[in-house]
Amino acid sequence: MQTPLIKKTAPISGINVTPIIDVALVLVIILLITAPVMTISDLEVDLPGAHSRGVEAESCLHLTLAESGEISVERERVAAADLGEFLTRRLQAVDSGERMVVVRADRSVPHDRVQALLSTARQAGAQRLAVATTLAKRETRWLR
Repeated sequence: MQTPLIKKTAPISGINVTPIIDVALVLVIILLITAPVMTISDLEVDLPGAHSRGVEAESCLHLTLAESGEISVERERVAAADLGEFLTRRLQAVDSGERMVVVRADRSVPHDRVQALLSTARQAGAQRLAVATTLAKRETRWLR
């Protein structure tokens, strides 16, 4: 009996998952890089410097006040007259009872306007408040 010219082999029954895992890992990396950029407002602010402790590791509600007087909550622009009502709705949302409100104000904004934002947030129901700053460079003094 002659051997057949074409060898009969079993069909491939498995799926190669390596390319799928590679694509998934790339998507996770892209998400990790772009997520912080997407959560903070697009208003340009020059934050003041301060020597402070590190960043809180929790979800925060970012309230931004630009030099021009524009206000945004996360990525939504809000009129100053509607801010209290808007914050009240956002703070009464599910799982935000202890959510921290972080005020990001430009360094040229007068102190009384920042204080007014803080009191508006407090009246809206914010339990925890913070003011965002950049890390100030420490001066080194050499002993002689």
